[in-house]
Amino acid sequence: MQKQYNPLLWNAIFAVILLGLGYGIYAASKSIDYTWRWERIPQYLISTDPTEIRSPFDGTVVVEQGGKRVLVDPDSGDEPFVVEKFDLLLADDGDIVFEGDAVAGIEEWRLGPIGWGLLTTLKLSVVSLVFAMVIGLFTGLARISDNPALRNLAITYIELIRGTPLLVQIFIFYFFIGTVLDLDRFTAGVAALAVFTGAYIAEIVRSGIQSIPPGQMEAARSLGMNYVQAMTNVILPQAFKRTLPPMAGQFINLIKDSSLVSVIAITDLTKAGREVVSSTFAPFEVWFTVALLYLVLTGALSWAVQRLEKRLAASD
Repeated sequence: MQKQYNPLLWNAIFAVILLGLGYGIYAASKSIDYTWRWERIPQYLISTDPTEIRSPFDGTVVVEQGGKRVLVDPDSGDEPFVVEKFDLLLADDGDIVFEGDAVAGIEEWRLGPIGWGLLTTLKLSVVSLVFAMVIGLFTGLARISDNPALRNLAITYIELIRGTPLLVQIFIFYFFIGTVLDLDRFTAGVAALAVFTGAYIAEIVRSGIQSIPPGQMEAARSLGMNYVQAMTNVILPQAFKRTLPPMAGQFINLIKDSSLVSVIAITDLTKAGREVVSSTFAPFEVWFTVALLYLVLTGALSWAVQRLEKRLAASD
């Protein structure tokens, strides 16, 4: 008989543990006399500072139409610089301004450095994931092929990629392959992540296919299907359901591994965090924020995979 647990008691224990961890972090910050400045972080996620419109030359400010139109009359006598769409007037009528001085501003919300880094990480991960799936699928099929050349090529690729660090592969793709093929930073980063993840996906695909009883293939072939039809319509759909959990884990690893592309000057979430730390001197707040954003990405992916698992289980 299965032992019954009191959910209220154990949930309370769980809450106490979380509170203890939170207090431990708070006590640690007090022990090093650290002043938390969380109010400085939101502007690096979404900036609400106005975009300044600057004068392209030296001149005199002229405000017209009751403050709805502003122009800069140049000292050289050329055509004036006219601004008609703005939210803030940053110079008064008659002010003398120099080239680069702000004369007006537009209030708008835009992504801050960390927000752009998050967007780059998301784009990098999605594109890499698509290519990794294609590479992993075909390599996994080659891994179990009866053709010795295909099988040996797949084994060599898998062992070579899994046996070397991702950081080294990123350097090789960027400095060697990228130089030969004239690849930009983003393309080199995507290629390195896709090739690295594809090797692991290939083994997941291989194990999923081999977990299907051989009788499934024999039954499909006896119905007149060729190998490709049997694999596409019978074997792979069953293997996909079985490989979904380890595949999800590999996808999550891909998102976290994307932080390594910052070494080739791609401004992803990690590199954006480093840049913000260097300008704010608030390392704890920034790195906790970066960690939380990575957690949001991986948590959303994990939730989506769990929903897909339940839907596939209900369809059986």
